[in-house]
Amino acid sequence: MDRRAFLGSLGGAVLAAPLVAEAQRGRKVLRIGYLSPAGATALESGWLLEFRTALSKRGYSEGTGLALEQRYANDRLERLPALATELVNLGVDLFLTLATPATLAAKAATGTIPVVMIAVGDPLGVGIVKSLNRPDSNITGLALNNVDTAGKRLDFLKQAVPGLSRVAVLANPQNQAFTALHIAETQKVADRIGIALERLELAGPERLAETFTVMAKQRVSGVIVLPDPTFSSHRERIAQLALQHRLPSVAPESQFVGAGCLLAYGPDVAEIYRQAARFVDKILKGTRPGDLPVEQPTTFELGINLRTAKTLGLTIPPSLLVRADQVIE
Repeated sequence: MDRRAFLGSLGGAVLAAPLVAEAQRGRKVLRIGYLSPAGATALESGWLLEFRTALSKRGYSEGTGLALEQRYANDRLERLPALATELVNLGVDLFLTLATPATLAAKAATGTIPVVMIAVGDPLGVGIVKSLNRPDSNITGLALNNVDTAGKRLDFLKQAVPGLSRVAVLANPQNQAFTALHIAETQKVADRIGIALERLELAGPERLAETFTVMAKQRVSGVIVLPDPTFSSHRERIAQLALQHRLPSVAPESQFVGAGCLLAYGPDVAEIYRQAARFVDKILKGTRPGDLPVEQPTTFELGINLRTAKTLGLTIPPSLLVRADQVIE
């Protein structure tokens, strides 16, 4: 029986403590396997830099005592199981996984190696953990169960575009569990304020132009971009197509506003990566993952691109501007 299997058979009670001790005594390099469904974009590299910096502040020196092994599916989610197995075979001591598909792949690949998940939509609903307060498994981390943000995005878009009546919802069909949660919450707000929703599933990044052409044919007056790593990776193209078709857009992360989308509202993803380092530190020092409650983001940002508003002939109301954390003029 190998070391991880043996420790796992003990319920993980001493899973992490020997790792730090080993590293100190025998100069063992601790390996963290980072698994992402998207690609190695500048945006994701920036988030990882936040994670690395937060780890460094906790005493972990990358290059000497710690190594970050990165694997990217490049929007081909069918590759995730093989990538997860590759990291297990490489001997990683801990997984860091972005979003639901990567976390499910890590869960299938190992029941003993600790997994710290980032931005998973509904870890309880999709069976990643048995409880948010006490995961009771090798997986914990940060979820995005704050689905009320989905309804708020539509509400903010309506404030910016008072004549809004029909809105497209850009969804990734490969991320069904998370998509269903957000669409259900968005539908509640849409029913309340009298807006019709049109769900459009993106078959792949190469079909973005075609998908926006369909939006135009359906005569929608705005577009909501759901949270998804693939959309984040292609935010510039999404913003460009929204402008090309003169569609006011609202997205889940502030970086979309920088790319040219009209509005963005959602959690501070950089802060989520910093908090993930806190989970990693606790696990490496001996805390069982199953004893660490899954947490929700607490910091949310509203971004507005006034240049885009001007291009679209929109005047953003002062009541919305005063709430913004980021305004691009």
